[in-house]
Amino acid sequence: MTTTHPATADAVGTNRWYLSAAPIFRALVHLCVPMAAAMVVGAVYNVINAGFIGSLHDTSLLAAITFGTPLLGLVMAVGGVFGVGGGALISRLLGAAEHEPAKAGQIKHVSSFALWGAVAAGAVFGGAGLLLLRPLVAVLGADAAAVPATTAYVGVMLAFVPVLAAAFCLEQLLRAEGAARQVMIGLIVSTVANVAFDVVFILVMHWGVAGAALAMGLSNLVVVGYFAAWLARHSAYVRLAPRWFTLSPAVLKPVFGVGVGELLQSAFLIVTTLVLNHLAVAYGDGALAAMGVAVRIAQVPEFLVMGVTIGVLPLLAYSYGKGDRERLTAALRGSAVAVGGIVLVFSTTVFVFREQVFAAFSADRSVLATGVTILTAQLVAMVANGFAGLLTSLFQAAGRSVPAIVMSVGHGVLFVPIALLGNLWFGLPGIIWALTATEIAVFAGGVAMWLASRQAIDRGLAEGSPERAEQTSGPTEERYDDARVADPSAIATFG
Repeated sequence: MTTTHPATADAVGTNRWYLSAAPIFRALVHLCVPMAAAMVVGAVYNVINAGFIGSLHDTSLLAAITFGTPLLGLVMAVGGVFGVGGGALISRLLGAAEHEPAKAGQIKHVSSFALWGAVAAGAVFGGAGLLLLRPLVAVLGADAAAVPATTAYVGVMLAFVPVLAAAFCLEQLLRAEGAARQVMIGLIVSTVANVAFDVVFILVMHWGVAGAALAMGLSNLVVVGYFAAWLARHSAYVRLAPRWFTLSPAVLKPVFGVGVGELLQSAFLIVTTLVLNHLAVAYGDGALAAMGVAVRIAQVPEFLVMGVTIGVLPLLAYSYGKGDRERLTAALRGSAVAVGGIVLVFSTTVFVFREQVFAAFSADRSVLATGVTILTAQLVAMVANGFAGLLTSLFQAAGRSVPAIVMSVGHGVLFVPIALLGNLWFGLPGIIWALTATEIAVFAGGVAMWLASRQAIDRGLAEGSPERAEQTSGPTEERYDDARVADPSAIATFG
């Protein structure tokens, strides 16, 4: 096994350098562009996968994938509990290690806990789902015609939950080290493998949606192998061996403090989607069609905005752990400018060419009129959501678990009553603008929590500063490892 030596880890052009010292613009491009590209690739795959299933000319098969989508979101959230929480902690420790080298010794315990915790939780989740498969399919909403296909699709997916959770977790661990380009490569490799497996299992072997689920599971197994191999060869501190696994509160508390918000956010997102579909269906196929078109158009800037808000998290966490207030502020400012610029450019373009854009999806004038309104509401919501996402990333980077969880669940908690009241008072326009009102409210709440947390964040920055590190010289990494071997709970004394 070859690893990057710590002494050269922050050399110009390395992933560590982008986190530590690269100009903010170059750092943001390095971290955020690959994330946005990976999301776009994933969206393209979803279309291709639907095309493979659609070629079988069986509506129940397409319905099965639709019914299984919320469950897939929950599976990803299981991996996110450990991956996002562990990744944020690893980035903070990498930053802190610039002044206190002993901090780097904790990373192997965090990474091992994150991976094997995700695998174990995935096994429990998948096993429980298989035992309760029939009632689970009913809860997902499958009607009588779609039950057999949905059962097959969900059953195979549940068997691969540990793999899916591990893949998502490892993705976050790579991002924690600034390896966004490697994440993008891994996801593209996974997508190519998925398409190849689809051809074999769906078109050649005629296994239908079970084949689609099997293809997804095997392609994620490929990406697990790629991510694990890259970390083994190139990471100076991340270790995945079970022997580094720990249940120390010094690891569990910060990982779950950030990660639980990801799980709750996914759960509320499912509720939000179900409520929105239930309300919109009452206004006919035209409203549903307009909503579907607007969502597809808004996906492009949405992925770009998410690429920024998600991609910047390791940079924020690293700067916070290092105690570098100037870099943290510059990263936030640059990300905010990028989010505002993306939405402004896209909004202007769509407004100018709105008829041509919608005509590519539908020639119905009523769909066009409703769709333009929906898209306008979504773009306004995207501005608030983008800035709210930056605040969420800041809270996660600083280990502020309560504000991070509130931001994550705020969308779902607020959207349902706002949508219900909007529908009652204003009809379809009330539903259309409910998301916008929700995002603005969440952003306002985020600003309030940020103002309330500024002193605590300032204290955290001071504790990670070079001046603070000089005053409190910690044990060396070798001493840390010796203590860890002597006493498995010793990690708690080095938090």
